[in-house]
Amino acid sequence: MSVAAEGAMAPVMAFALVGALGVGSQWLAWRLRMPAIVLMLAAGLIVGPVLGLFDPARDIGPLMGPMISIAVAIILFEGGLTLNLHSLRDAAEGVRRLVIIGAPVGWLLSALALHYVAGLGWAAAAVFGGIMIVTGPTVIAPLLRQARLKRRPAQLLQWEAIVNDPVGALAAVLAYEVVLVLQTATTAGHAVLELVVGIAVALVLGALGGWGLSSAFRRAWVPEYMKVPVLFALLLCVFALSDTVLHESGLLAVTIMGLYIANADLPSYTELRRFKEHATVLLVSGVFILLAASMNFETLSTLDWRAGVFVVAVILAVRPATVLVSLVATKVPWRERLLVAFTGPRGVVLVAVAGLFGERLAALGLEDGARIGPLAFALVVATVVLHGFTLTPIARALGLAGGEVPGVLLVGGSSWATGFAGALKKAEVPVLIVDANRARLRSARDAGLPTFFGDILSEAAEHGLEIMSFGKVVAATDNDAYNTLVATDLAPEFGREHVHQLKSAKQESTRHALPATLGGQPIGGGHSYLEVNSLMAQGWEFRVTRLTEEFTLEHWREKNPEAVLLARLTPARDLRLLAEGAEFRAPPETKLIAMVPPARDEAATPDH
Repeated sequence: MSVAAEGAMAPVMAFALVGALGVGSQWLAWRLRMPAIVLMLAAGLIVGPVLGLFDPARDIGPLMGPMISIAVAIILFEGGLTLNLHSLRDAAEGVRRLVIIGAPVGWLLSALALHYVAGLGWAAAAVFGGIMIVTGPTVIAPLLRQARLKRRPAQLLQWEAIVNDPVGALAAVLAYEVVLVLQTATTAGHAVLELVVGIAVALVLGALGGWGLSSAFRRAWVPEYMKVPVLFALLLCVFALSDTVLHESGLLAVTIMGLYIANADLPSYTELRRFKEHATVLLVSGVFILLAASMNFETLSTLDWRAGVFVVAVILAVRPATVLVSLVATKVPWRERLLVAFTGPRGVVLVAVAGLFGERLAALGLEDGARIGPLAFALVVATVVLHGFTLTPIARALGLAGGEVPGVLLVGGSSWATGFAGALKKAEVPVLIVDANRARLRSARDAGLPTFFGDILSEAAEHGLEIMSFGKVVAATDNDAYNTLVATDLAPEFGREHVHQLKSAKQESTRHALPATLGGQPIGGGHSYLEVNSLMAQGWEFRVTRLTEEFTLEHWREKNPEAVLLARLTPARDLRLLAEGAEFRAPPETKLIAMVPPARDEAATPDH
């Protein structure tokens, strides 16, 4: 067992600290509704340079560099797994422009800003400018999860971040090879050959890895319990082999591999992606803590006023100009162009790759190389904090984000679902009724309610619905088994506490009772599909009631002893769907949505 150096933290304790700070920051951000990346950076800075409790280079040692490289590779692979070409649709033109035009334009403008504003020499500016093409999937993913953007701007930001990450790393490699030729005896032909061979090997390895894994899974050559371990092992092999041929080309290889698997239509794809998402949350947390804790005040002290002006120039000039030039004469609406133009957070890949090439340039005798690392960290901190706090309000101001209240997706076009949707709409909650039977949607359409004709689990729904606009699901069809399937399938995406279904008709029978891992939360006052629609046939109706200081929840319950309470909406616009007997707070101005018997006149303040 290794012994920690004097004053150093034991490696096991260091790993435990990184995990606790990373996951704890993500949880606290969820509770406080703050950007998780900001809290992770703050936590790393506090335990690192501020308090001096944790120094990754000292406490973890030489393994930190390879660990970060592997973590970034896994993060980019998971990003590639999300790039399904079928889902791109109307964002395809914008993504192509951002990659094909945006990458070289961003490289040029970044290099100019680094030279004329930050004061770097042309060699260092060219290398760092290539790295600055990346916009950071490690940051974009948490921001998109928080901001709940509409489909196309979210796709533009996500695809650009993932595809341009390996492109930026390879641009830095290209610039570095040119500097190497100019500074050493290396010939231009040798440098070009090394670059071309490296990129070709990365493309081939990535495609072969994706094809081989997909074929093995499809032909059942790998048992179910070994699919994830085999995936991880192959991912590491592809990354390592490609990186051995050309440094940083492994990022391209794993991205290609993930992209291939995402579009291979594998039955196990959903399970693989969800597992990878969980791993990525842990890795993003850990890497940000490590990078922030690795900073020291001596390094950061090399930053001067020109660094601050440079960061401002990148955010307000370089990034907007790159995006607007790339998207000119496209069908992307101007609001979406503005949102993408002013959203360019940098993340782990920028800091990791910039630090590596900064050290290499310094070793070649270029003093400016030592300034690349601190500049990269300053740019990451500034963009993460800025976009972490501004993306959601800007998106809402431009009409490109979901409403303040997460919408409700009702699966099934029965009279009960139509009535419930009408009450939610009256309470200003976004709703959508989905049914595979067009005739069942007629009453909803007549009532002016949004509808979608199709199966909620189909690819058409996955790629055609603005799922991010909805935060809750109610499965309320006449098929109890289908309701359970919908609730179980959508629970990982929406959260199990946000997926509901009507009680199964035979649920009380031990032969038909389902385990807690299947289905959603109960709703409908403990009634089944037949029972709630029978009540509707008897004249029951939905009513929205606003509580006041004088008319409290207790008063409402006294006036409506038979009512079935379904939801409550607080003044802070917090919507909660309720099970029978659920306890909850209902301050004044809370809206209650309930089914009430016919001919019942409430002595409450009506909502309208």
